[in-house]
Amino acid sequence: MTTRVIIVDDQAMVRAGFAALLAAQSDIDVVGEAPDGAQGVELSRRSHPDVVLMDVRMPEMDGLEATRRILAPPPGGGDTAVGDRRPRVLMLTTFDVDDYVYEALRAGASGFLLKDAPPADLIAAVRVVASGDALLAPSVTRRLIADFARQRPAARGKPVQRLKALTQRETEVLTLAARGQSNAEIASTLVLAEQTVKTHVSRVLTKLDLRDRAQAVVFAYESALVTPGE
Repeated sequence: MTTRVIIVDDQAMVRAGFAALLAAQSDIDVVGEAPDGAQGVELSRRSHPDVVLMDVRMPEMDGLEATRRILAPPPGGGDTAVGDRRPRVLMLTTFDVDDYVYEALRAGASGFLLKDAPPADLIAAVRVVASGDALLAPSVTRRLIADFARQRPAARGKPVQRLKALTQRETEVLTLAARGQSNAEIASTLVLAEQTVKTHVSRVLTKLDLRDRAQAVVFAYESALVTPGE
């Protein structure tokens, strides 16, 4: 299947470079570009992409607010019977905007990629988030979440109560995922089949009402299931 992508960045040369790289892939179709967050939101609503490449700092509306609006539930709640058709957002950033990235993950972004990453990493990242996974492999992502979890007091009440909905095995899987392990690594650690791990991850997301693995990691830190430095 072809993955539909839009690129939201205020630098024309960046947009052109990313567009040319992605359009050269047989399974990726670049369906639009926007120079700021506000236009990116409108473009997303018109073109219904699978993946949005979103810059963090832009005029008019930054990538954080644009991500919130793109991923917000449709007015009236929409028809959940047909599934969640909102796109996946992949943040494009640099090291000096860590706070924005963390908040974007909380808003539902599926991960982030540094702008100077190799071309192959960008292509792979689009495919990863399009498949429904979160781009959490880079160690810097885990460090960001850990750093900001350390700065904020552990959540009390509702987040902790929500953990009680998980079985012991689901809690173990969530813990390992929050520590940065892939499904294959979790399977090896717990001596399970990888498909079984995928099933557990899916149940965790459903029970905790989380969009994807990125939000699950944030939730694990904020509920103190995992603590920085473990």
